[in-house]
Amino acid sequence: MRVTAVLVAYNRRELLQESLAALAAQSRPVDRLVVVDNASDDGSADAAEELLDAWGGRARLIRLNENTGGAGGFAVGIAAAVVEESTDWVWVMDDDTVPEPHALAEALNAHARYVESGQDDLAVMGSRVVWTDGGDHPMNTPKPKIRADRRERERAAKAECMEIRSISFVSAFLRASRVRQLGVPVADYFLWNDDFEFSTRMLRGARGLFVPESVVTHKTAKRGSSDQDPGPRFFYEVRNKLWVFRKSNGLYSWEKAAYFAATLRRWYRTFAASRDRRQLLDCLGRGLREGFGKNPRPTREVLRNVGVPVDVKIEIDRMQKLGSR
Repeated sequence: MRVTAVLVAYNRRELLQESLAALAAQSRPVDRLVVVDNASDDGSADAAEELLDAWGGRARLIRLNENTGGAGGFAVGIAAAVVEESTDWVWVMDDDTVPEPHALAEALNAHARYVESGQDDLAVMGSRVVWTDGGDHPMNTPKPKIRADRRERERAAKAECMEIRSISFVSAFLRASRVRQLGVPVADYFLWNDDFEFSTRMLRGARGLFVPESVVTHKTAKRGSSDQDPGPRFFYEVRNKLWVFRKSNGLYSWEKAAYFAATLRRWYRTFAASRDRRQLLDCLGRGLREGFGKNPRPTREVLRNVGVPVDVKIEIDRMQKLGSR
């Protein structure tokens, strides 16, 4: 199994250096590395370039000339990873994610245990994400798959894992062959829910595992879920969730109903905990207008003039055409 790691960076130079050092120190070496810098202005790209020298031809730095958000950065990085036909798994993370030394090895061990008991229908794996205090990070802790049957649960348990229906991009392993069939994340999401939409698309009709022995630290400023006083970013939560429910084929109809109900409860909690409800009301209004009134632009259009390399553009176009059939 050949693994390409994809790391998306934006203005967190010191954390980026720590993350890159952790990737270089994996007990099971990463086969290739793609770093996408989202037009940082703090020297992140230069710091990455310096550290990537040690990787030689196994690493690639893509400098974008515009901040495309996490959604755009991951779309570019994932496409750059699967351009290489030898890539089997794409391991994605942000620049504030620091993998423990055995994170990659444990994920691949879980995959090996899984295929011992049947068909290799695994499309996604996710690491256990902890905060700096060692406790599970509520922002990235997955939940068991709704309506997973007994056989599915038992097979996941045999692999010492848990079945999942979605995963965040904080240390997710994506099956490259499935990415080539389904395409990349929707770049127009910019922030939030791009990973939810993409992972549900990857997992519809396939299997996903949470691998607790594969551990990474997510070095956010605070330990909390994303609905705790999100400020102006709440606009993206509202708009993008509506885009998921309206435009994505990642969820079945009954799942959309269940997730929509859960989303309303989540928004209620967000308002209840907020210190600036006026700002949230403004975000809610704009998010509802765009979520219902607009559709996400094609990813190739969003990324047209931001410095994406030609071979990556070609791959994005190929996948988008394939996915539209």
